[in-house]
Amino acid sequence: MRSLVLASTSPRRRELLRGAGFRFSIAEPDVDESALPGESPESLARRLALAKARAVVSRVDADACVLGADTVVVIDGELLGKPRDEAEAVEMLLRLAGRTHRVLTGFALVVRSLGLEDTGVVESAVRMHSVDRAAAERYAATGEPLDKAGAYAAQGEAGRFVAEIVGSRANVIGLPVEALTPRLAELKVLPS
Repeated sequence: MRSLVLASTSPRRRELLRGAGFRFSIAEPDVDESALPGESPESLARRLALAKARAVVSRVDADACVLGADTVVVIDGELLGKPRDEAEAVEMLLRLAGRTHRVLTGFALVVRSLGLEDTGVVESAVRMHSVDRAAAERYAATGEPLDKAGAYAAQGEAGRFVAEIVGSRANVIGLPVEALTPRLAELKVLPS
């Protein structure tokens, strides 16, 4: 079996991988996550996932499989990144409230010894309940939305704002394990 290295410090990605039965180590990538001018959300998610994997691949065993991922939230064709502060988190939540938005997670699997770089993007649609300003402010004050694209965590307190997820729930949380598991199996990375 090939070892797995997660190029991320996201606790949510760690939980999803563990929940799927994978054993792995963690290597923190240092990557500028800014979008390029005119870059599509799909291209951004894929590019950043690959950049994260490439940022750590030289630091691990050549035969290890490095997994990079990046999640973006899109509404009205616009990317919603991580909010700068509570006020921006409130505005993001109110923009998503009562509407459907897209969540895209790009992933990259890199194995240096094979010269392999496999990438993909998984999309889910999320419909939110209506949310008033007071509820958005209470949620933002918890601090939970401050490190989340789109300013919410479907698996956290903001779960009450989510009316429906069409597609992978794990993808919305940050890692499409259903799409990754067969690809990892092809690389001899198996749950334990």
